[in-house]
Amino acid sequence: MVQRRPSLPALLRKRKRPAARPPQPPRALEISGLPIPLELRESARATRMTLRVDAGRGLVQVVVPVGVSETDARQFVGRHDGWLRARLAAMPPSLPFADGASVPYLGVEHVIRHDPALRGPTRIEEGALLVGGQPEHVARRVRDFLTAEAKRELATRARVKAASIGARVAAVTIRDTRSRWGSCSSTGRLSFSWRLILTPEPVLDYVVGHEVAHLREMNHSPRFWALCASLTAGQNVELPRAWLKANGTRLLRYG
Repeated sequence: MVQRRPSLPALLRKRKRPAARPPQPPRALEISGLPIPLELRESARATRMTLRVDAGRGLVQVVVPVGVSETDARQFVGRHDGWLRARLAAMPPSLPFADGASVPYLGVEHVIRHDPALRGPTRIEEGALLVGGQPEHVARRVRDFLTAEAKRELATRARVKAASIGARVAAVTIRDTRSRWGSCSSTGRLSFSWRLILTPEPVLDYVVGHEVAHLREMNHSPRFWALCASLTAGQNVELPRAWLKANGTRLLRYG
C-alpha cells in the first residue's frame, strides 16, 4: 500500500509558529558623549522606538519593540541627539541627602545636620534632621529614616481607615515606585511610595484614603469617590491630586 505524502499546504498548517521571545530586562546602554545614563527597555506593547526622560531616576529610557538590536537603538538615539540634549538641559538637578541640605518631612522643610559624634538613631529635633555616623552613610541613613517613618505613618492610617469601613488590610508595603503613589491589590495588600512622607499631611492622608477605598470599590465610580472623600475627613480630593500633579516630579528628585 502506497502512503500518500502530505501536501505542502498541510505541512505548512501543521507547523507551529515560534513563540515570541519575552522582553529582556532593562539594561544599560552606553553611548559616549551623553552626560546622562541611558536604559534600554524592550516592551512587548511597543510598536516603535521612543525616548523617555526619567527626571526622578536621572536617566533616559530607550523603549524599543522586542527584538530590536542595540545597533538600531543607538542609531535611533543618535538621530534624536539634539532633542535629547535640549530635554536634558531643561531637566532640574537631583536633590541629594547631604549635610546642610533641606528635605521636607510631612511638607515641612527640615535641614539635614550631620554630626559624626552623634549617638542614637537618626531623628528630628527642632526643625533639623539629625544624622550620626560616617559622612558616606548620611544619604542612606536619611533615606532609611524617611522610609521607616513612611511605613509607620502610612500603615497606621491605613489600618485605622480600613477598620472604619469594616475592611481589613492584609499587608502594607513601602517601595520607591515611580509611576504611582499607592496601589491596592485584590487580596487587600496596600503598597505606597516612601516619598509620601515628604508631602503635606493632607496629601499623604488622601493617598491612604484613596487606596483604602479600593478595599471596598475596586474602581473609580461615583461610589468610590464618595467613599474616598469620607475617608479623608471630607476634604476636596481634587486639592491633593492637584498638589501631586504639580510637585510629583520634584519629589522623585530627592535622595
